[in-house]
Amino acid sequence: MLAPRRFVGALFALSLALTVGAESARAATAAELRQDAATALSRLYATTPAAKVLGEKAKGIVIFPSIVKAGFLFGGQGGDGTLRKGGKTVAYYRNVAASYGFQAGVQSFSYVLFLMTDDAVQYLDKSDGWELGTGPSLVVVDLGMAKSFSTTTLKSDVYAFIFGQQGLMAGIAIQGSKITRIHPK
Repeated sequence: MLAPRRFVGALFALSLALTVGAESARAATAAELRQDAATALSRLYATTPAAKVLGEKAKGIVIFPSIVKAGFLFGGQGGDGTLRKGGKTVAYYRNVAASYGFQAGVQSFSYVLFLMTDDAVQYLDKSDGWELGTGPSLVVVDLGMAKSFSTTTLKSDVYAFIFGQQGLMAGIAIQGSKITRIHPK
């Protein structure tokens, strides 16, 4: 039997996960996702010139304009996004992840994946859910790396930029997130 404090913590985590899940379940329309993704990408380009340079060379760009992460010991995160090729939205995806450990809080953030090779784009298209950290090589670009970034040294298949964090929660991770294709209205 769970001790009262653990029971309350588990109950809180469950309610938080259900709240995050309910927000994700409020499926945005395709038009809303396209608009939100375009706004997020513009915001990233305005603050991080290296991202714009990558965007010009990328074979595809996956944009998650709003990922919500919440947890208390148990946690979850989720949100919907788009895949753009040649400046046009060609597909829609959902990102979900679950975690366990020392964590508490609620936070939202955006992230963009720059798919630099045709193989990375094909992997996303053909996989029945891509778990980040498996498949194509992934580099998460932090602010320090972005400032000294050179496109002549590009070696990875995928570069990720996390930005626009709001709320309080220790740590943001996209490794272990699962990306699956969706079909919004």
